[in-house]
Amino acid sequence: MKKPIKNKILKINSKSKILYNLNKIEKKENIIKNYIDEEINGFSYELAIKIDKRTCCQYYASLIKTQHNLICALFNNNDYNSGIIKIDLFFIGFAIEYTVNGLFFNDDTMHEIYESKGEFDLENQIPIIVYSTLISMILNAPLNYLALSNDAILSFKQDNIKNNIANKTKNLIKILTIKFSIYFFISFLFLIFFWYYISLFGVIYKNTQLHLIKDTLMSFVLSLLMPFVIYLFPGIFRIPALSNHKNNRKCLYNFSKLLQSF
Repeated sequence: MKKPIKNKILKINSKSKILYNLNKIEKKENIIKNYIDEEINGFSYELAIKIDKRTCCQYYASLIKTQHNLICALFNNNDYNSGIIKIDLFFIGFAIEYTVNGLFFNDDTMHEIYESKGEFDLENQIPIIVYSTLISMILNAPLNYLALSNDAILSFKQDNIKNNIANKTKNLIKILTIKFSIYFFISFLFLIFFWYYISLFGVIYKNTQLHLIKDTLMSFVLSLLMPFVIYLFPGIFRIPALSNHKNNRKCLYNFSKLLQSF
């Protein structure tokens, strides 16, 4: 009679352990749901070890979703950025790309086009495409800082000091209003300059407009493809840093956070 009782007790204990583990998993999933991707990616090392159980593919997908200009503008509705402003940033990015490519058309470029009898020479245009892509990324960086509100709202959300919430909210709104105003002012000036320069370019160099459009499209496509390669690297360091709990790999984890910020 004792053995059946012991077996029942063991079964009850095993079931309770399973239920306990399931409850822990559910709690962790609920905790994760309360955070957006940018918050999870910005966790401290200690917090990430406890909560972040994503695979390398899931982490890579989150970086593409939050950092890629086109994908973020169209498919990421779970952040604290304005959807209209993200779309506006995307089109301004194209305008910057178009104008920067036009700035590379000088007398030497025109001579090469003349020598090739108007044919598009990809080999000679590759350096221009690469340089214009990098310059456009640099010019886009301050506009992104002014236009995107996600970081400011996350800092406000993660502030552990709950005093003067009303004043802090007013300050946040004031800061975002100033940033948005500066962004729209600068972007408006940029668009006027772009329109003026491209209009002059089209009048003066009528026969090279097709070359400019091809260069612009290629450099713009390159800028859209680059993040898919760049964001492969942070996961190479982050996932191993979190997978081994016994060894402290905080430096490796912080290095991955540095890479994901580019």
